Amino acid sequence: MEPLIQHKGLVAVLDRVNVDTDQIIPKQFLKRIERSGFGQFLFYDWRYNADGTPNPDFELNQPRFQGATILLTRDNFGCGSSREHAAWALLDYGFRVILAPSFADIFYNNCFKNGILPITLPAADIDKLFDWAQADGYTLTVDLEKQEIRDDHGLLIGFEIDPYRRQLLLEGLDDIGVTLKHADAISAYEQRRARYQLIG
Repeated sequence: MEPLIQHKGLVAVLDRVNVDTDQIIPKQFLKRIERSGFGQFLFYDWRYNADGTPNPDFELNQPRFQGATILLTRDNFGCGSSREHAAWALLDYGFRVILAPSFADIFYNNCFKNGILPITLPAADIDKLFDWAQADGYTLTVDLEKQEIRDDHGLLIGFEIDPYRRQLLLEGLDDIGVTLKHADAISAYEQRRARYQLIG
């Protein structure tokens, strides 16, 4: 998993509440067995018309949001079923940071496990960011080490995050990576166990 220490990126807005995981990645695309390739199906029912052409009215299809890596959205983002594919699709599309007033718990946890930083901010700060993000090319710098969000115009917003999750993102560790940090101890245990079984 790629570490996230400081990230500067273009901000895209999704001005909707209660965006559920079936909208993030519709169920018909859950048949894939690998984690990659889901970005093309992100928000599929909103991004595309019935004939498969891009829907020009959908926010992420606007030219000014192409290449965005920070998603600004509203309350209860990621609600619905507990599919990890939602985090996979967002990451594969290019998002590394999501800013919202609140997240669904399971989705929030899945973000950290997949290298995405979900940041909860007060609604008033989210409203201000929505106003500023109307400008073309609006970018933010998210500094995980300092737990700060900055722009090029003097904005400075602090944010809180669980210290353990913060450290995992800084080091680029998922659950498997954490386990592998103890590989020597695990190997030693397995060797001792094998000897005991031979003796027994």
